[in-house]
Amino acid sequence: MTPIIHTQQLDKRFDRFQALDKVDLSIAPGTVGLLGPNGAGKSTLIKCLLQLQDKDGGKAALLGEDIDEHGREVRKRVGYAPEQDCHIPGMVGCEYVTYCAQLSGLPFESARQRAHEMLDFVGMGQERYRKVDTYSTGMKQRIKIAQAIVHDPELVFLDEPTNGLDPKGQAIILDLIERIWKESNISVILSSHLLHDVDRICEQIVIISQGRILVHDTLESLKKKRKPEAEVVVVERGPELVKALNEHGWPSEILSNGHVKVEHGQISLNPLIGILKRLGITPLEIKASPNALNELFVQALGSAESTS
Repeated sequence: MTPIIHTQQLDKRFDRFQALDKVDLSIAPGTVGLLGPNGAGKSTLIKCLLQLQDKDGGKAALLGEDIDEHGREVRKRVGYAPEQDCHIPGMVGCEYVTYCAQLSGLPFESARQRAHEMLDFVGMGQERYRKVDTYSTGMKQRIKIAQAIVHDPELVFLDEPTNGLDPKGQAIILDLIERIWKESNISVILSSHLLHDVDRICEQIVIISQGRILVHDTLESLKKKRKPEAEVVVVERGPELVKALNEHGWPSEILSNGHVKVEHGQISLNPLIGILKRLGITPLEIKASPNALNELFVQALGSAESTS
């Protein structure tokens, strides 16, 4: 299977700041979370791949094509929704998406039809006939996605697409992104610093920090490498429970929120439930591995800091 992204020793510097440090990547088609703290190099990596910024060293290919040799041609097969607003002031929504489709090579009639199809896809009704300047943050994010996929690309980069949205707005955008891959078979690179976004829809994860790739794997594989954990929500007798679990050989502690965290190492929660019943403790809730991705992220960032 041809990688949608392939890089070898990709470098980028801004004066003395090393934004990308010999990045080696080979990413298969699908939904990919590009995860890292602000300033980690996520946007720089995307912009170098799209030749919006010049790289300082190394090689890169998109959809099997070397960007130095075939950059213009391969970009016709790629969509991009940048983190910052990218609309043209004064333009009506449907006119803007139509114009973006024309820039991608579609004739006007086809571009207009395709624009309305994509505006339907992202759930924009009569708002499409208003000027983009008047849109809410959520509508601006939707129209950015519409213009990114209006030319039916094979790969789309979405840079922080849920920024500035409330939880309901975030859920709507994430649903749209999930449909892009499942319904349209367009590979998605979702750049985000939000663990929830990546965990919700991505099959693969790339963790980047200080311009270096720390982790690249499938989420399923990464989570399997973690020892099964759980949080037990109890009203009282937390210390007693921790003592019993530790004596059973399961490292446990009371968290700052009062919950009991236990590393039980079991596929099933039944043995843990059995201990609770024996102690006569009725939990309010048991949450299986609630922070697995968060702990992977923190662990990866901690390793990067210790080696820098």
